[in-house]
Amino acid sequence: MANSSKINTILFWVLQIIGWGFITAANVWSKMYFVPEEKSKAIYFFFEGLFFIVLGIGLTTLLRNYLKRINFVANQNQKNYIRVFIAYGLASWIFTILLIGGSYYAFSYINGRSLEISALEFLSTTLNIAIFIFFWLIFYIVIKSLARLRKNKIDRLRLETELKDSQLNTLKGQLNPHFMFNSLNNIRGLMLEDVDKARDMLTRLSEMLRYSLNMNKVDVIRIEEELEIVDNYIALSKIQLEDRLEYVQEVKNELTQIKIPPMILQMLVENAIKHGVSNQKNGGKITLIVTDNNDKIILQVNNTGTLQTETDSTQIGLNNIKKRLELHYGNDANFTLKEVADEVHAIIQIPVS
Repeated sequence: MANSSKINTILFWVLQIIGWGFITAANVWSKMYFVPEEKSKAIYFFFEGLFFIVLGIGLTTLLRNYLKRINFVANQNQKNYIRVFIAYGLASWIFTILLIGGSYYAFSYINGRSLEISALEFLSTTLNIAIFIFFWLIFYIVIKSLARLRKNKIDRLRLETELKDSQLNTLKGQLNPHFMFNSLNNIRGLMLEDVDKARDMLTRLSEMLRYSLNMNKVDVIRIEEELEIVDNYIALSKIQLEDRLEYVQEVKNELTQIKIPPMILQMLVENAIKHGVSNQKNGGKITLIVTDNNDKIILQVNNTGTLQTETDSTQIGLNNIKKRLELHYGNDANFTLKEVADEVHAIIQIPVS
């Protein structure tokens, strides 16, 4: 922020010197070229130009400070417009009086006679100065307004990015607490029957927890890594469902290194078990399919059962998936849920990353 302010200050002074220097140089050159030597010595025009550039830079700098003090660019209301108009009039009038006064004394000292200024010349000088300051004012306000719009846009984009990251982290961290609770209870019961298997299940559960916590640090992972977590989830689910749960993977080997949002497949499988297979008296089958179609990766989970999306818990899971896809890919990804011959098909299509 400090560097930006310093750069803006340097840029202001560079533009001030260039702008008023150009006007002054053009004015001095025209007078030296068109005014005969007998009417005025050339050195006088250098002094007149010096008065002009000092007054131009000095008074517009004061005007700029006043604009900043009333925060005109951000608060362009009627009251501030009146204030700026009065300040503009005063700056133009002071500029004219000091310029003519300084020129009069310089002319008298250098040329040895008084400078004759007609009412028309006075009016012309006043009008020219008013025009110069008016265009300076317009230029300054336009530049500052554009800079403010750019800063606001950058700030808005930064806030949107931070919000997006926050939303993604929140969504990625939504590992079902009921699943964790049930898994711990099931493992506790398993310890009475098979200690080695219980130890293995506890390891799988800890890996899932670590995976869930670490996902806040990454936006995408390899499909291969996601499948490991799905395997852990299936193994933990089978403690309760046992033979009622059949699980099949159909994954193209060449796609396992493709990167996808973390926990997307796990959430599809979780939804299929919780709202599909576990509700079937005789259990059912989960089929996880990873394939591709042109420039899209297709992630599909089929489960035995019927499509039921009216429950709040189902909607939370589905909305989580949809929101994460939207935050990652915008409109380039799509998620469909449909019922086909006593099966529910959850299909995600995402661009290859």
